[in-house]
Amino acid sequence: MLIKQQQRKRRHSRVRAKIKGTADVPRLCVFRSNKYIYAQVVDDEKAGTIVSAHEACNVKGANKLGKEIAEKVLSKKITSIVFDRGGYKYHGRVKALAEGAREGGLKF
Repeated sequence: MLIKQQQRKRRHSRVRAKIKGTADVPRLCVFRSNKYIYAQVVDDEKAGTIVSAHEACNVKGANKLGKEIAEKVLSKKITSIVFDRGGYKYHGRVKALAEGAREGGLKF
């Protein structure tokens, strides 16, 4: 189990080396636990969270969370973001969250 976590952290650090969130184009980062999926929009220049939310842990919940995050971000006058999958595969709940955010009106 510890090896899996270490591998995810390595993948995440490789992703984070290439992605940077700014005030105009912030970073949407994802964390998955067994019970919930968490999403937050981060401005890396100011090192602050703009918007955050979490939802129960199934694919439908992740899609709903993506739409909710998109609604909150659009209310802050931000239309485009970069997606940080957090070292997880782009599959299942992570993919559903991204698709929900796109359906909600975000561009990435």
